[in-house]
Amino acid sequence: MALRVIGFNDPIFSGLQDMFDVSDHDVEKSVNTPSTKYVRDAKAMAATKSDVIEYPDSYVFVLDMPGLKLEEIKVQVEENNVLVVTGMRQRADEKEKEVKYVRMERRIGKFMRKFMLPENANLDAIPAICVDGVLTITVQKLPPPEPKKPRTIQVQIGSRCTC
Repeated sequence: MALRVIGFNDPIFSGLQDMFDVSDHDVEKSVNTPSTKYVRDAKAMAATKSDVIEYPDSYVFVLDMPGLKLEEIKVQVEENNVLVVTGMRQRADEKEKEVKYVRMERRIGKFMRKFMLPENANLDAIPAICVDGVLTITVQKLPPPEPKKPRTIQVQIGSRCTC
């Protein structure tokens, strides 16, 4: 049996929408339906492929960024140790009105990926390097805290204890 991952662009979703005769306008009004912005962001996150590798001393995030310029990629660390990679993928010939696409499969537009970093991530120095369309972000691990040593308390002679 083959496992299939269904996305928002899958024909099943458009087929169901046609079967129930639900327009996009009606769907947006529903309380239980995700907003257009949520769906757009979910598509953007799903379209950006990544690998996360854990080494003994670091975490490495590898993301495919084919055809992007450095100024189109933004890497940030937000509150609560969230690593965010965002950007915009554009077509070079969008401005030409005479261009007609016969087939368009490569995704354009905004993209985003978020990764929750563990508590032992060193947020002070995070290098991000893009080579041949592959973005590599390395997050070093902080050394484990040293175990607390027992502290000796000096016992003094004095008046009686009232224990």
